[in-house]
Formats: sequence, C-alpha cells, structure tokens
Amino acid sequence: MSLDVVRLAAVLSPLRRTLRAAAAAREQLPDIPDAQVEIIRALPAGTTAAPGELAASLGLGRSTISNLLAQMERRGLISRETRSDDRRRVDVAASRDALGFFARFDEASGAIMTEAAEMLSGDDLEALERALPALERLRDVLVELRRDDQAAEMLVEQERRAG
Repeated sequence: MSLDVVRLAAVLSPLRRTLRAAAAAREQLPDIPDAQVEIIRALPAGTTAAPGELAASLGLGRSTISNLLAQMERRGLISRETRSDDRRRVDVAASRDALGFFARFDEASGAIMTEAAEMLSGDDLEALERALPALERLRDVLVELRRDDQAAEMLVEQERRAG
C-alpha cells in the first residue's frame, strides 16, 4: 500500500479540530464536546430517538449515552420526554438552542472552507474533489470498525460477568 496512513490520520484529526474551533469562534458558540455533537447530529429537527437507539447508532455504550444525555440536558441541549404509549421509555430530542447552534456552526464552517478553498490552486481543488468519495467511504469503514470493536468489547464484558 502506498498510502501513508499515519500521515493521513495526522492531517484529518487536526483539520477537523481546527475547523470546529474556527467556526465556533467565528459564531461565538459554546464549546460542545465531540460526543455531544454526534448526539445532536443524530437528532435532526423534528426527530426523536430512545437512548438505546442513540447508543446503537453511534456505537457508544448505554452508560456513556446516559451520562452524555444527563450533561446535555443540564446544558439545555436536549430534552427527554416519557413516551405516552409506554411510560418506561423515553424519547430524546435536540433542543431549539442546540439545533440553532449547529445551523450557525454549519454555516460558519461552510464559509471558512470556502475562504480556505479560494486560497488553494485549481489542482489542489480538483484533488480534493476527487478524494471526497474515497474519504466518505473511509469514514463509513471507520464507523463500522468502531462498532465491531465495541460489539466485541460488550461480548467480552458479558462473558466476564457470566463467568
């Protein structure tokens, strides 16, 4: 393989952090940890999900989701409502404030990326355009690998408890 995977990882993580920090600073948005960002992104306007569904879709443990939701509820980023058809179950929704933060964040991110792209050469822009489908597939594979790893960890933990 000729791909320098260490170099790719060393570029992607700081790129994401830098864009996130720049957009948050530009819009004077509150600092929201990545895990909470993932939860809000999983709850577009008008949708709800049960905590277990969020845990499964994001590849996070139920206790992790529970802790994150408690923090987010205290910050006004989500709301939890007991289901009318089953009082033991809860639906989670992103708050209007959280959705507003993300709309502003996405707009600022787009503007920052546009400004940065205008400083690149045509060849660089073409290379980035060609790379996008591969980067999207790489993201999907990484998400799947993360889910597989977490599923394996859960099995080990279940076996240990049963042991």
